[in-house]
Amino acid sequence: MAPSSSLADRLADVRARITTAAQDAGRDPASVTLVAVSKFHPASSVQDAIGAGQTVFGENRVQEAAAKFPPLRAHNPALRLHLIGGLQTNKAKEALRIADVIESLDRPALADALARAADSEGRMPSLLIEVNTGDEPQKFGIPKEEADSFIRTCRQRFGASLQGLMCIPPAEQDPTPHFRLLRGMAQTHGLPVLSMGMSADYPIAITEGATLVRVGTAIFGPRPPTA
Repeated sequence: MAPSSSLADRLADVRARITTAAQDAGRDPASVTLVAVSKFHPASSVQDAIGAGQTVFGENRVQEAAAKFPPLRAHNPALRLHLIGGLQTNKAKEALRIADVIESLDRPALADALARAADSEGRMPSLLIEVNTGDEPQKFGIPKEEADSFIRTCRQRFGASLQGLMCIPPAEQDPTPHFRLLRGMAQTHGLPVLSMGMSADYPIAITEGATLVRVGTAIFGPRPPTA
């Protein structure tokens, strides 16, 4: 089945904007990976995106990802899954089984759970530490003042599996200072991966050094009403 032209067109538009933003910043567009955030959208929409050439996807919920992606991966071995939502410790083992990247490591208890799961399962996905750059009490992420210590501890514990940092700036604020804060932390700790920027601000994030941008609505459209 041919991919939906509207989804394919939206995906092409996002890719073109990534290329333009990277080139305007003097960067190689290939240095930016698009994570197509398919949360709440059906597997058929993911399949349409795959048909349009997309291979990297993001999901918020472990249960949804576990139901949706193993069948897709069976027919698309190049598919890569990022878990980007807040992760409960009791979901750590299942998350570790299905994810290529976990972007939401944000507290010592979760680090403990992931380490135990890795010992049990014999694998460890790449990890990103989520930093609450706006210190918003309703959001996940390690608080700014605790981030440096937590990053050092996780580097010692997880070694090369700890690849970088992620943030979600406050919706009502200019994201630029938050992106710069995260970039500075990553540089301080020698971490190469910066996951920052979503549908509303990913070109800005690319200007500020993002290597992963997480784009959902601009590709898949509004979430289904039953989500």
